[in-house]
Amino acid sequence: MLARRLNLRYVDTGAMYRCVALQARRQGISPEDAAALSECARSAQIELRTDPQDPRILLDGEDVTRSIREDEIGSLASVGSQIGGVREAMVALQRQIGSSGGVVMEGRDIGSVVFPNAKMKVFLTASPGERARRRAGELAVESSSRSPDATQIQTDIEIRDRRDQTRKISPLMPAPDAAMIDTDGLSAEEVVNRIMELIANIELSDHQ
Repeated sequence: MLARRLNLRYVDTGAMYRCVALQARRQGISPEDAAALSECARSAQIELRTDPQDPRILLDGEDVTRSIREDEIGSLASVGSQIGGVREAMVALQRQIGSSGGVVMEGRDIGSVVFPNAKMKVFLTASPGERARRRAGELAVESSSRSPDATQIQTDIEIRDRRDQTRKISPLMPAPDAAMIDTDGLSAEEVVNRIMELIANIELSDHQ
């Protein structure tokens, strides 16, 4: 929504790690095999379609935009993201995509590691309960065949957060100069409006 409002490209870096997880599962690679996962990340042909009106992600030419959203893939991606070789390959690709600017990039280490000199950094937070409620709502829309378990979703979120916050490489943390926004109780549009206000203030200070 923010990228559409600003007419910029949109990149969801978490989707890239999910691509590696999907490829690894297809190839039967164990989540514990760091060397094989690193090679998988280096060899996977990941292409991002960054049009904010219809963002897509392709893996070896196949559109995997929907299939990478499985909960199992999310958990595998979180495990794989702790591996140095995997992060190195993905960060290099992210920097390549964003090097020319003009992009809204979403991810857990963008402001702190990937682009520490980005002009605008925003760190969004929400309680695990709020995030579980939102995810359950998304799953209910995506699949009419099963009823989402909000309690299990919240447990998975908390486990993934702890794993990402305590990993040795690029842990989940706000950049020192990031603007913090607690999104509990806010709609997506309200969050975007707050970010737009921050951007307007930066642009105003640039012209003073």
